[in-house]
Order: sequence, then structure tokens, then C-alpha cells
Amino acid sequence: MSVNESSLPSPRILGLITAFAMLVIDQGHKFWMLDVFDISSKQPVSVLPWLDLVMAWNNGISYSLLRADSPAGRYALLALTLGATLLLAVWMWRAPNRVATFGLGLIVGGALGNAYDRFTYGAVADFFHFHVGSFSWYVFNLADVGIVAGVGLLLYESFFIKEKAAEPA
Repeated sequence: MSVNESSLPSPRILGLITAFAMLVIDQGHKFWMLDVFDISSKQPVSVLPWLDLVMAWNNGISYSLLRADSPAGRYALLALTLGATLLLAVWMWRAPNRVATFGLGLIVGGALGNAYDRFTYGAVADFFHFHVGSFSWYVFNLADVGIVAGVGLLLYESFFIKEKAAEPA
């Protein structure tokens, strides 16, 4: 069964739908973990020998870089995040194919999910903690998963998708 290209959404629409879906999934999961499951009172919850559910508030960006403990610092990080997200959204709008717009949609939606946390709570809520023996990887959330998956798709697109005429918007 082949897919009719005209029945698929345009790259721009796909990017917008993806960004919105990523934002909703991330915020829905965070709501469930914080307000329904109440991870703060139950942590750590061992899911697998190498995966725990925990509650960690990240005041910085990846790996807690650029920690912002003051209100001015949090607002500066929020402004930086929103500025970068705006640039990514423009790139998404102009992207030539569905792979790029899907990847950029994941990144934009994830970034907006983390920005919402920073605005609402003053920090980003993280829950997933991978560890093996004494090795401990950082704690992250579904928005971070979307961002990493989006970057992976952009790398795939840049290395493996041959340049062709832009798909119609």
C-alpha cells in the first residue's frame, strides 16, 4: 500500500502538529508525575535495575549548566530559551522536507515544555534517572527526549536525505 503524498500534511503543518503534540505530551506527563502520582513523596521508584523515577528540579539547562537560582537569572534563561525556540520555529517553517520539520517540531515542542516549567515553577521538572552500578547518568524528562530525538532526525536528514526540490508548503 503506497501513501499518496497529497494526503499527507504539508511540512509546515506537520512541524506545527509535532511541536504541539510534544508540548502536550510533556506537560501531561509532568502533571501526572507531580500531581497524580506524586513522585515527590514516593521517590525513588525503581522501574528497572538501571532506571528509576525520581523528582529533580533543574535550575539550569542541560546537565544543570548555567544554573539560575535568582529570579533575574531564571528570566534570562527563559528569554534565551524562547529566543532560541523562535529561531528554531523559523527554521522549521522554512525547512524543505517532512523529516526536518518533524525533527524541528520535536525540538520546539520540547523546548516550549521546559520553558513552561521554568516560567511556572522556576525550574524544569525531571524524572528519569538511568544508572549502571556506580555510573549515574543525568536526570531528564520527556521534553528532553523530544529534543534529543529531534536533533537525531536533523542529523539523519543532513547526512542521508538527498537534496531535492523543496516539497510544497
